[in-house]
Amino acid sequence: MIRRYDYGSPIETGAIPCPPPAQKDTMPYFSLHRAGASLSFSLPLSKDTFIFGLGETVRGINKRGHLYRSWNSDDGAHSEDKHALYASHNFLIFWDCAQLLGVFFDDPGFVEFDLGYSHANEAVITSKNGDLRVYLIEEESLLAVTRAFRKLIGRSYLPPKWAFGYLQSRWGYASEQDVLNVVREHRSRDIPLDGVCMDIDYMDGYRDFTVDTSRFPDLAALAATLHDEHIQLIPIIDAGIKQEEGYRICDEGLANNYFCTQENGQPFVGAVWPGRSYFPDFLKEDVRAWFGAQYASFLDAGIEGFWNDMNEPALFYSPSGLAAAIDEAEALRGKNVGIEDFFRIRRVFDQLAGNPNDYACMYQCVGGHRIRHDRVHNLYGMNMTRAASEGMQRHAPSRRHLLFTRSSYIGAHRYGGVWQGDNASWWSHLLLNLKMMPSLNMCGFLYTGADIGGFNCDTTEDLLLRWLQLGIFTPLMRNHASYDARNQEIYRFDSWQAMRNVVTLRYALLPFLYSEFMKCALTDACMFRPLAFDYPQDPTACRIEDQVLLGEACMIAPVYEQNARGRHVYLPEDMLMLRMRSAGDYDRVPMAKGHHWIELELDECPLFIRRGHVIPWAHAAQWVDAVDSRNLALQGWLDDQAIYALYDDDGYAPDVELSKGLTLIHVHRTKDGVCATGDGLTLNTKLIVCDEAAP
Repeated sequence: MIRRYDYGSPIETGAIPCPPPAQKDTMPYFSLHRAGASLSFSLPLSKDTFIFGLGETVRGINKRGHLYRSWNSDDGAHSEDKHALYASHNFLIFWDCAQLLGVFFDDPGFVEFDLGYSHANEAVITSKNGDLRVYLIEEESLLAVTRAFRKLIGRSYLPPKWAFGYLQSRWGYASEQDVLNVVREHRSRDIPLDGVCMDIDYMDGYRDFTVDTSRFPDLAALAATLHDEHIQLIPIIDAGIKQEEGYRICDEGLANNYFCTQENGQPFVGAVWPGRSYFPDFLKEDVRAWFGAQYASFLDAGIEGFWNDMNEPALFYSPSGLAAAIDEAEALRGKNVGIEDFFRIRRVFDQLAGNPNDYACMYQCVGGHRIRHDRVHNLYGMNMTRAASEGMQRHAPSRRHLLFTRSSYIGAHRYGGVWQGDNASWWSHLLLNLKMMPSLNMCGFLYTGADIGGFNCDTTEDLLLRWLQLGIFTPLMRNHASYDARNQEIYRFDSWQAMRNVVTLRYALLPFLYSEFMKCALTDACMFRPLAFDYPQDPTACRIEDQVLLGEACMIAPVYEQNARGRHVYLPEDMLMLRMRSAGDYDRVPMAKGHHWIELELDECPLFIRRGHVIPWAHAAQWVDAVDSRNLALQGWLDDQAIYALYDDDGYAPDVELSKGLTLIHVHRTKDGVCATGDGLTLNTKLIVCDEAAP
């Protein structure tokens, strides 16, 4: 059951395509308190209450005990003390033995989630504006709550199949030759690869939808060359438009009043990569249509994928803020600067980027009315993604395109995926990558992943190898690093062959991963889930934070500690462990329910398959289109029989139906061994389906 409650004058966010009617009665369970404009919702917590959700946030799968804020922020230091990252996903599930509630606070402004932080036995959610819609979801199980919410917010974005291949990226591929070198190094070593992402280096002066032809002389020719290698080019597009007369995008935006304004109606100016910039008002339909149309020139050049960035929107400074900071610094010239002045002036410059006062000077248009940007701040990235998605659909309606974004709000999941922001080469961020996956899935974001190896800082060889072992399971599998970090392409390392072998596992698993992704997208399910969702009666499973369920049949438990040669794993039921080294090199170990220490060398990663289930397994390939999805082996632990529903399609058509893409694979014992059948499939079960008794 879903009920909607309105407070104040809610702003239409677009998160819910077809909102149910508002209730007239008082919302149950929560106590309300107003203080000025703000409105707080309080809920008592028992000692056993779990809190799931909030999508892209720091810390654990269970969100209890910390203070979170919905305020999309360009902050690359994802340390545990942070309260906000790049996205705002205001969906929570409160669960204990006496209560199960899903709650979505549909407010695009500043919202604070005090989840047992100030008082251990109380959750307090505070809307700064006090104008919002609240959706209350009551169902019989955790799985049912998430499915009901996912159905409410609409179907998740469907990427093309090639987007499930391995992607290589770096801020610093500054020429066509750099890109070609990356491709050559991968192909010459048989390291699978399906895409190369281009960061801001390809642009002419950091101007959107331009190319520096001195370094990339013919983008269409480069794209064609890479297509011959079965590789896609994926350029970045930023939110800020350089302030420059004669730059077409700037001139058109000014002429048509497409940019966000100041209170006096003049265009708002803030600085990002090109310096002083304007910001398209993506909340206006005509602006989205105009901006989305700009992608056409790249589509015509043979490019089929993009990533949108800097769309919180990020602000390095405003001209007035910078001037004030310089004045304060100038006042200290020639003085003996003591500790208080030193730290004060450092804070002044540190606070230039993303300053709340700057956002409060910015205005957008909502439903024909001008509104201060900070009241709708968290919608900006979502609507940039919507503009891009709808623009590509209009220009090339017969194909799916890759699109992922940094900033988002619930609703953006219908238009593209997300990557988990500018993380760091820290072991803790490998674990954070794992913990974000189920939380993002609950909020509709299925196509997601983190920068493998870490974006900031210098990765280490063992960290990259262990991160790849997690990345083979995430729908977005991208190695990405900053210009000032060490080069972290696989071929740079002594253990590149072991890393290559890990990537071959991705392609062997691709029929399974693509099938599970598409089934979850088309049935409003979660591809990644906390163990509590499937084992709610198992108190040990419910508190596991470093293992998650994958699809219908599997569990993953990566190694995430430096120098570890194994890890503890808890199995909530009998499972078959695959100790994997490459697509053709693995051990099968039947394991009984309970606690285990598993040995895992640096080149080994585990996958656990639930007893009585099977998954498809393909031959290794160098790119996605070379994966033979009709000639499969089966991995699993068979008792008497098992059925796997394999989904597959051409990977490009946008209009898909679950029933048309399903093939049922039946596996059962016979007196002569094991038999597997599936319409149009060639299936191999020799030494693959494992039916030994667990030790």
